[in-house]
Amino acid sequence: MSYRKRTAALASAAALAGSAVLLAAPAAEAKVVDVDYQCKTPIGNKSAVSPIDIKGVKSGSGYKLTMSWQKGVSSSPVELGKGAMNPSAVIKVGGADSGTVNVSGPANQAAIPANTPIKISDLTGTYTPKKSGSVTFTPGVLTIKALGTTTTCTPSNSPGPALTLDVTAAGGGSSGGTSQSGSESGASLPQTGPADSAVALGTLGGTVLLAGAAGALWITRRNQQTGR
Repeated sequence: MSYRKRTAALASAAALAGSAVLLAAPAAEAKVVDVDYQCKTPIGNKSAVSPIDIKGVKSGSGYKLTMSWQKGVSSSPVELGKGAMNPSAVIKVGGADSGTVNVSGPANQAAIPANTPIKISDLTGTYTPKKSGSVTFTPGVLTIKALGTTTTCTPSNSPGPALTLDVTAAGGGSSGGTSQSGSESGASLPQTGPADSAVALGTLGGTVLLAGAAGALWITRRNQQTGR
């Protein structure tokens, strides 16, 4: 093979390998799901549908989850003064892992007028993977405590997952030989937005391979020179 053809072949192999690394990068998918809440309140049953999204960001050996409501749910027959309402919720874990994550948030920062939908602040909690693989996160029961009362809102429409992450458990824990959830050592890319880290990984892979190709090329040229 000629020197020029060998150089082109090495460059092509490096580019293809870099693309393969990019395609194999861990996936993260987030979407808004409509949750039909059926709420049991001190003054009777109420219902409301709210779009909800869940985001996940790598934090230490786990992930910080943030659950957000786009519409208010339930209401109060009396005004709730600042700091009178405290929300919390459960996120159901599925897929490769299982269990629940408790999320909570601050009390209401402003008074909530009577008979108006109660807007829930963003709730946060920490998920530490026990198993590796593709893990799903689905909105669960919402609890609202206010003025000494408790309102429990349960999803009635079996909403699908609002977030899916590929994770790796500490020690590479798995179930039945299937890869499942993530710690920091070797954890997958956790971002739920565009896969910037995946692109960086693909670029890094291509750079390493190109450096290897350059080394092989240098050895080939040296052998040609010494063999003359």
